Amino acid sequence: MRELLIPPRGRGFVPFPEPPRLVIDKSLGRDPRDWEMFQDYWLVSDRMKILLETLDSEGARFVRCESRYRDNRVAPTYWLCDIVRVLDAVDEANSVLKIEYPTPDWKVYKLHGSSLVFKEEIVGAAHIFRLCFYPRIVCDQAFKDACKESAVKGIAFTDARKY
Repeated sequence: MRELLIPPRGRGFVPFPEPPRLVIDKSLGRDPRDWEMFQDYWLVSDRMKILLETLDSEGARFVRCESRYRDNRVAPTYWLCDIVRVLDAVDEANSVLKIEYPTPDWKVYKLHGSSLVFKEEIVGAAHIFRLCFYPRIVCDQAFKDACKESAVKGIAFTDARKY
C-alpha cells in the first residue's frame, strides 16, 4: 500500500504504524544526498541529522526510515525530517516584500524580488526555522557554515536580503 506523507496540522509527525521504507534503486537514478525534498518533509542522511541535532536540537524532528537497496542489501540510514519551529519573525516594516491577503484573517508573503529583515528578538538562538507566512526554511550563517564544513550534499542557500 502506498500513502502520501501529509504533515499533521502544525508540524511534526503522526505515529506511523511501521517505519517508513526507503528502497534505493540505482536504475532510477542516483542515491539520495544528505538533504532531499520529500513531499512536505525532507529526507536526510545520518550526517545531516547529526548536524541538525548538534546545532539546533529543538528545530527539527526525525523518523528513521527502513533503508535498503532494491536487491534487499542494507542501505545507508536515512531519516524523514521536519523543520518544526515556525516563527513570525519577518520585520515587515523594514523588509521589502509583497504581502497578499487571500482571506481577511490570513496573509501570504510573495518573496520574488524581496529583501527580508528578521526580528532578532523573535529568532533568538534558533539556527533554523520555517517562516510563518511562506513555505521556506530560514537558517543562520552558523548553520550554513556547518553544512559547508561537513561537506553536506543537496542543500542550497539563498541570501534572504536578496531573494
